[in-house]
Amino acid sequence: MILSTDDLAEYRGRVTMVDGGFDLLHPGHVAYFEAAAALGLPVLCNVAPDDWVARKHPPLMGQRDRGALVDALRSVDYTHLASGTTESVLRRLVPRYYAKGTDWRGRLPAAETTACEELGIEVVFLDTVLHSSTALLERYALGDDPGRD
Repeated sequence: MILSTDDLAEYRGRVTMVDGGFDLLHPGHVAYFEAAAALGLPVLCNVAPDDWVARKHPPLMGQRDRGALVDALRSVDYTHLASGTTESVLRRLVPRYYAKGTDWRGRLPAAETTACEELGIEVVFLDTVLHSSTALLERYALGDDPGRD
């Protein structure tokens, strides 16, 4: 179910939040969502705006399409199409858990860390980093087959 920003407060303290660009959705994302679901609460996926994705690479899909793909996955209960920062979503939603991949350990943005500390949001690092969208796209651009392991 895709939620508006105004809906977020209804889920305060009752969800695990995951977030990212998900442009290129890949098996590592599916593992990430499934591990977040294993924490025992519904999963709310915050999908980053197109301008955030564009800072990493030219977007392959717009935010609405990325959100629709994420929302179709069985391990994601709610999807939010962000229009602002992750920090602003954390402050409005106040999830019980904020789940990130272990690749974010030690480099979570300070504003997100501060919001989690101030609001009592538990940050959980999940060991589900199987692929990186950016790395897969770079391999493709170099002529390597990103589907080959």
